[in-house]
Amino acid sequence: MTLEHNLILKHITDLLVASIEKSFPEAQVSRSDIYGGITETPNLKMGHFAFACFPLAKALKQAPVQIANALKENMDQSEAVTEVLLQGPYINFKLSAKGFGDYLLAEVISGQFFEKELTQEKPRTMIEYSQPNTHKEMHVGHMRNLCLGNALVNIKKYCKQDVIPVTYPGDSGTHVAKCLWYLKFHNKEEIPTQGKGEWLGRIYSTANLKLEDELGTDKEDENRAQLTEILRQLHAEEGEFFDLWQETRKWSLELMEKTYDWAGVKFDRWFFESEMDQPSIDICKKYYDDGVFVKDDGAIGMDLKDDKLGFCILIKSDGTGLYATKDVALAIKKFEEFGVQNNIYIVDSRQAFHFKQVFKVLEKIGFEQAKDCYHLPYEMVELTSGAMSSRKGNIVALSELVNNMESMIVEKYLEKYRGDWSDEEIQSTAHKIANGAIKYGMVRMDNNRKIVFDMNEWLKLDGETGPYLQYVYARINSLLEKQGYNDKTAVNYSVLDSDAELALMLKMSFFNDVALKAHEQNKTNLITTYLYELGKQFNSFYAECPIGKAEEEVKAARLALSKSCAEIINTGLSLLGIQAPNRM
Repeated sequence: MTLEHNLILKHITDLLVASIEKSFPEAQVSRSDIYGGITETPNLKMGHFAFACFPLAKALKQAPVQIANALKENMDQSEAVTEVLLQGPYINFKLSAKGFGDYLLAEVISGQFFEKELTQEKPRTMIEYSQPNTHKEMHVGHMRNLCLGNALVNIKKYCKQDVIPVTYPGDSGTHVAKCLWYLKFHNKEEIPTQGKGEWLGRIYSTANLKLEDELGTDKEDENRAQLTEILRQLHAEEGEFFDLWQETRKWSLELMEKTYDWAGVKFDRWFFESEMDQPSIDICKKYYDDGVFVKDDGAIGMDLKDDKLGFCILIKSDGTGLYATKDVALAIKKFEEFGVQNNIYIVDSRQAFHFKQVFKVLEKIGFEQAKDCYHLPYEMVELTSGAMSSRKGNIVALSELVNNMESMIVEKYLEKYRGDWSDEEIQSTAHKIANGAIKYGMVRMDNNRKIVFDMNEWLKLDGETGPYLQYVYARINSLLEKQGYNDKTAVNYSVLDSDAELALMLKMSFFNDVALKAHEQNKTNLITTYLYELGKQFNSFYAECPIGKAEEEVKAARLALSKSCAEIINTGLSLLGIQAPNRM
């Protein structure tokens, strides 16, 4: 249940409830429905906040237009509301500048605005995201999953949710065998002392291409036999290939840790695919022995044809498991180990059928929490030249991308400050801008839309980008410093009565409501759209409302308004995992 965290909406709710009690004494109306039904008006001429009377029609047994007229007639006077307007079945409220100041700006500046309880519903939620494979190089395509998961964790924590972020790297399987195969039988390169993880990823691509080239040749059978032996040793956890796996796995994990450090991401638990190999086989064999699973053409699984999900294979005829096998066992382990109430999997949309099968298998084996497992799909990231593939080697390696972006930012935007800024600040700012560009670009699209990565577009300081919002924040910071803003200065908010000022405060007032909706709908693009609109709204205010040349009382109020906007932008960016530089 949403709590009445928005003081403006709470005040309007008070007015509406009091008017309903006067106008319709016998009526039973839910206060939470009133609060939840207050929205922003389409334009300022119609007021600031609107309440549609349609939901009251049944309870009050009158037409919505008649209800609106009656409520306006019996509305109490309020210092915070300057005008109550009728728009057919809508009753609209125009808030005073003082109302915005008392109910919004004062709270933002004190920090209380960002510490509120937004909802009573707080199920313990596990979010599994970032499932990169070891022995492959992390590339820009991996960043959508990583940025989306990290942002959702941040948003939910802001909404005071109990969140457990976990990752599930793929450290076993055929892709590993291919890499080890090439290292053992074909590699002529020296192992580098630095960047071993990146180098290993390139070896995988080379291995895959070589195996494809040798299909249909006299080498094919020999290659297959060698790969089979590698997989046998890995499964038995002994032999030279198992030893090589342990060593090379460390290189990949170090690269993952380096990426997560760059992204500012932390996980409460690392589950590994290898960790689930044998336990998942054991679980499935038990269900087969109990008659829950059946055999079909030598494979063990569950018949889901009645659910239009085909036959879910869990143990292949050669006795090995699949992804579904491990995901069934992993789901059980997650709930047992952490006692979670919700289990969200952030995995690309190509795996939708896989998760439908897994969740249905869990349900049919009597796992009660199957209903609490949820697949959050997203579409892929492509380059302007098309799709990426580690297997084919046509990727943009993340480490290379970050270095290129940071160098470009220094050269294009920050080199002119060298001498005035320390080298450390220049490098730190370049890092924040590159980081912000990637993260914002990866989370600003709806999950069901593809992303086309374009470094030049994502680094622009105009348009809907992370650097644009970082620049707005830095610009406000510079303004506050130049004009000597002091948060101890007494402020008369009632002077903030121009349309540009009121429009900016109106947009700011909905920040927590948008954050709550982003949490409830698992949609990061609600935050990015809001922040971009807020940034544009601030620029309109700044262009229309002079600050430096304004009289002192107006100047103090406009500086307080600017400070409040900066705090909301900074907090909003932090929900996306983005740091805002103090100057750019």
